[in-house]
Amino acid sequence: MRIAYSLGSLLSIKQVLECSDIISHTSTDTIWIPETWGMENFSMLSMVSQKTLKQKIGSSIINIYSRSPSSIAMGAATVDTISNGRLVLGLGTSSLPIVEDFHGYKFENPVLRMKEYVEIIKLILSGNQINYSGKIFNLKNFKLLIKPHREKIPIYMAAVNQKMVDLTWGIADGVIFYLRPINEMKNTIQKMQTKRKIDVTCQIITAVSHDAEIAITRAKQTLAFYISVGNIYREFLSKNGFQSETQNIFEEFKKSGFRSNYELVSEKMLNSLTIAGTPDQCIKQLQRFRETGIDLPTIQFNPVGDVIDSFRLLNDTFSEEI
Repeated sequence: MRIAYSLGSLLSIKQVLECSDIISHTSTDTIWIPETWGMENFSMLSMVSQKTLKQKIGSSIINIYSRSPSSIAMGAATVDTISNGRLVLGLGTSSLPIVEDFHGYKFENPVLRMKEYVEIIKLILSGNQINYSGKIFNLKNFKLLIKPHREKIPIYMAAVNQKMVDLTWGIADGVIFYLRPINEMKNTIQKMQTKRKIDVTCQIITAVSHDAEIAITRAKQTLAFYISVGNIYREFLSKNGFQSETQNIFEEFKKSGFRSNYELVSEKMLNSLTIAGTPDQCIKQLQRFRETGIDLPTIQFNPVGDVIDSFRLLNDTFSEEI
């Protein structure tokens, strides 16, 4: 069965490459590399592609505000060539604080913007000269100077709210879900896949340790972080069964930061959104996520103790050696 890993922003560049080398000896489907405000994504994807020979490499996600659609297409064509056709281009809107405070752009028209980005990127990667007239972007006589390795690179879209979910199933090759309650996600996948089949992946906060309580605490800390700083996730979870928990976690964050607000993550919330515990417990929990209809579960690595030792345990838990 397919499995993927997300090597997150808490890792150093060296650690990402060490983990990628470990993955290269397994049958792992995809290595996803995020971009927040640390490592630049296309550079890291290029480096990771040189540590592996067969795994796909994915951006999870390139946001559609900090780069033009043309520059994303150029980056995608470059990395896809370097990796010999293994890129999966993951796109998303990111969040208002990152877009406005860190990049200085207005967080406006995310659904329309995404639609035009995908249209433009697909046209550019065809290798033809393009002219594009949209409501946001107008391009004249653009043509790549290099020949793309592939004329069609798979595009996956990160989607939270229904309008972006609908757009994703309309124009993308795959969806990247994150922090969706397990029952809601099952219902959404079943409904949307009847309209059009696409590849469904979900990144799952995961912490593995031989000491279950340590792993659970680590997963709770990561979950509380995203609820505290991610307004879009906080609102979505509040509307989908976790109003009390999200409110309590956020209020405690405003009073005391991340010191103890993770303690307010309920067992129900933890079980619905994360994988955490001993290796045997985590394998059983993964099966619950597979049963929702996810095609490609993506294990988001959250180190417990020494990073590389922790990743080896994670890898031994979920991966099949080749």
